[in-house]
Amino acid sequence: QVQLVESGGGSVQPGGSLRLSCVASGYTGGYNFLGWFRQAPGKEREVVAGVYILAGKTYYAAPVKGRFTTSQDTAENSVYLQMDRLKPEDTGTYYCAASIKPTIWPPNEYSMDYWGQGTLVTISS
Repeated sequence: QVQLVESGGGSVQPGGSLRLSCVASGYTGGYNFLGWFRQAPGKEREVVAGVYILAGKTYYAAPVKGRFTTSQDTAENSVYLQMDRLKPEDTGTYYCAASIKPTIWPPNEYSMDYWGQGTLVTISS
């Protein structure tokens, strides 16, 4: 049984930083994509960033490019999201997601196979 467990959410002021972590377990075949989605209150879930592991490529959604950095550790089956210069509009529940099959570019939620339970990020003064 595959499990994705996120950690690192919380509440910070605008301009602050947070680092999210996600550890994947239960699948030994290797992930094709590990990344992050988020859902703000009243809005649809959207992709934030992720790593196409086999291709060695990284994707960032336009609203976070230049402020967020994602990385992954193959040996640990982990993916991280460093979020800097946070804005109130970054508020939402952040979900770790994984795909074990070839994944389209850009990634979308329908191409993911597994999801974490979500971690809440609140940006407020």
